[in-house]
Amino acid sequence: MNPQKSDPTPQQKTALAEILPHIADSATPLSNAKISELSDLTAGELKQFEAVWSGMDTERKQQLLSRLSELSDDNVELNFDRIYRNAIYDIDDTVRKEAIEGLWESSDTSLIRPLLRLAQDDPATDVRAAATAALGRFSLLAEHHKISAENRTRISEVLLAVIQKREESLEVRRRALEAVSPISLPDVTRAIWEAYRHEEPEIKISAVYAMGRNCDLLWMPTVLKEMDSDDQEMRYEAATAAGELGEAEAIPQLVELTRDTDTEVKMAAILALGKIGGQEARQRLRVLLSSKSRAVREAAGQAMAELESGEVPLNPHEAGVDEQDTD
Repeated sequence: MNPQKSDPTPQQKTALAEILPHIADSATPLSNAKISELSDLTAGELKQFEAVWSGMDTERKQQLLSRLSELSDDNVELNFDRIYRNAIYDIDDTVRKEAIEGLWESSDTSLIRPLLRLAQDDPATDVRAAATAALGRFSLLAEHHKISAENRTRISEVLLAVIQKREESLEVRRRALEAVSPISLPDVTRAIWEAYRHEEPEIKISAVYAMGRNCDLLWMPTVLKEMDSDDQEMRYEAATAAGELGEAEAIPQLVELTRDTDTEVKMAAILALGKIGGQEARQRLRVLLSSKSRAVREAAGQAMAELESGEVPLNPHEAGVDEQDTD
């Protein structure tokens, strides 16, 4: 466990005192070097930051959050969670949404309560959608008993209520379905079935995504069926769901989808083969490693690495590849 960051030394305080006026000055381009120092703020430093944040204009807040997100994507050692947590209470809709999205890796259970509140009550549709989507990682933790049963119940009840809220936007209801899907409850199964039978194609597509996240083999016939859909987005989600369900019976159709005319469908099928594994999947991935497409080669390499990490390597005398790449 990493030690807590101690209170700043006088030298650190001087540095922060230089950084805060910089981020507050909307006329000055943000410096990556300076704002990187906002990582892992202590409680005392956060109070200083909050005092400056409250006086910043909305555009500057949005610029700062966007830049912090880019920096943390490039450097996993940077952590701006305390800033994001402060920003989820901002008056601006876009700021709140960006702050929620900035917390996408956090598994801190103290986030559950504010995210549930935002999912239910925030006045902005985009914020409610972001909050419901963010709750999905806590649903997964709940299903693996990594958080309390009380939180599991609270999350499932709120998300299922959002799904049933007819006056709620379609986008928010979709995200709520996707978020609650890992939780093994009869009401969740029922919600997925109802969504799959919905007249709106977007909800039906979310239902197939949810089937993969739910990891119940009862969905397998539906997923196999939808891999033959005329809708490329549905084929994509069905291929992804097949990979999550991990059943070898999906492999022949996934192999066919690696020849799909839609690039995203093709990539989803390749990655799914890596998750499922087996001789047929391995052979097809070996072919794709020699594809003319760099993107296909890279996806096949990623899939092969995942396959090999979960299987005993094949004996070199086992059957070789006997098909040609048609990309």
